[in-house]
Amino acid sequence: MHSGKSYKFSEFLLWTRRNIYKTLIIGTIPVVLYQIADLKWLAIPWTVVALLGTATAFIVGFKNTQTYNRTWEARQIWGAILNSSRAWGTMSRDFLNNSEMTKLLVYRHFAWLTALRYAMRDSRAWETVGKAHNSEYKEFYIVPEKETTVESELKKYISPEELKFILGTKNKAAQLMSLQSKTIKELFDHKQIDSYQFVEMQRMIKDFYDQQGKSERIKNFPYPRQFATINSFFIKLFCLLLPFGMLKEFDKLNDGMEGLMNGHMVWLVIPFSVLISWVYTSLEQVGESTENPFEGSANDVPISQMSRTIEIDLREMLGETDLPPALQPKNNIIL
Repeated sequence: MHSGKSYKFSEFLLWTRRNIYKTLIIGTIPVVLYQIADLKWLAIPWTVVALLGTATAFIVGFKNTQTYNRTWEARQIWGAILNSSRAWGTMSRDFLNNSEMTKLLVYRHFAWLTALRYAMRDSRAWETVGKAHNSEYKEFYIVPEKETTVESELKKYISPEELKFILGTKNKAAQLMSLQSKTIKELFDHKQIDSYQFVEMQRMIKDFYDQQGKSERIKNFPYPRQFATINSFFIKLFCLLLPFGMLKEFDKLNDGMEGLMNGHMVWLVIPFSVLISWVYTSLEQVGESTENPFEGSANDVPISQMSRTIEIDLREMLGETDLPPALQPKNNIIL
């Protein structure tokens, strides 16, 4: 997540420069063939390109709206996790008269958050963080889950026995929450909590499972590939045909033109086609970078920061003073 006022124009140009290079080549070739090789038949009616551009604009806008909705939903899910975690901390502290069990429940919750955020950072085939323009941008920020292993983080919060068990499971977060439920049942059986408290804590566990499932749904179900594919096809086709459609339009500007540019107005097709194509390809790239809110890109939901905030809040509830530092943005980007 970008935590500053905005991206700098220079940063955006650096991120999208490959598209500029490609569209520059695409725009130059037809102009050279039209003007120098005198292949006037290469020009196509502007109406065709305009109609294609309109259709492309609609589908690009649709995709960007849907990808934004995915990121916003992810932010709402983790906002709910943050609020519920604070409630879990107060319940674990106030329902029990056993400080050791309170700490066990709270620290195991930290382990659940850790396992869940590491699962969210796992790569998927459809994710785009590995593309060249995204991969090179990683040097400007830090992905905490790529700096350490899940094992080294989990051992801070749970016993070696539990750690060994959890590392051998497929869904670590789900099994950690299962251990929470088992512990709550044992506390109820030993009459350390009453039936009302038992029901409330089990309700909280169900809520955590619900939020985990919603988070996993966004992670494991991509923006539909058929829409993503046709969006990419339309933009590429539009950028390819755009300079061909502009040839005659700019050639007409030579009528009545005097001076140095007389007879050479068609060369302006190159910069203007690059500019228009850059707008379309940049919109696609922005939508693509918003599509997967947990993949580790600069525009992700800051689940690492939110998990650290939860840990600080709950440890303060336990009366601890040796707290971990809040995560700080690097180059205005924090995950």
